[in-house]
Amino acid sequence: MKTTLQNQTRPSVEVAKPANYYLVPDVNISETPDGYVLTAEMPGVNKTGLEVTLEGQQLTIIGRKDADAPNAEVIFRESRCADYRRAFELDPSIDAGKISAQMDQGVLTLRLPKAERVKPRKIPVTD
Repeated sequence: MKTTLQNQTRPSVEVAKPANYYLVPDVNISETPDGYVLTAEMPGVNKTGLEVTLEGQQLTIIGRKDADAPNAEVIFRESRCADYRRAFELDPSIDAGKISAQMDQGVLTLRLPKAERVKPRKIPVTD
């Protein structure tokens, strides 16, 4: 008996993706006393497929997924084939020279430190 895999609820139609089609990753941003922490979820992306750029005040994140096995025929797919892209306009109070990035299991963590000039500080009072 030969068994075939087929989807009973969705048609098996491959739709060509347009050039430059991207998914928008889910992002969380939190503020700390020293800066901001941005996390972006990009399942299927690893460090080699990641591009983080800063041009002027615009921070751009692009995550590219690894391609499927080259000699395999896809018979069913529910996951999306598109890469990820998201851009943010940074506040001038962020020290762009100290931004750091870390990728772990498909989650990108960016640390965006505040410039020293905008951090709260105590001013000593003299007699």
